Amino acid sequence: MSAIKIKKGDLVKIIAGKDKDKEGKVIAVDQKKGAVKVEGANMVTKHTKPSAANQQGGIVTEEGFLDVSNVMYVHNGQPTKLGYSINDGKKVRVAKKTGEVID
Repeated sequence: MSAIKIKKGDLVKIIAGKDKDKEGKVIAVDQKKGAVKVEGANMVTKHTKPSAANQQGGIVTEEGFLDVSNVMYVHNGQPTKLGYSINDGKKVRVAKKTGEVID
């Protein structure tokens, strides 16, 4: 599997699944599974035991992982594919739709 081009903090649009057409910020990336967590999307319920952090325990809703193929990077309000390019000896991400350097 190739490297995931989406990073934590990126704005993405969900293009498939129950939350299709939602936009949100990436809050976690799992490189091994090829999955991302998007803020406010794919909400799942989890049963938690009482702990020091969560004294009460109980049922908690939180974001679940989405496959990276189901999200697209949003650049200037438009979803776009990402590519890599070398600028001044440094590898940078590039928006395929506009050709602009992202970081």
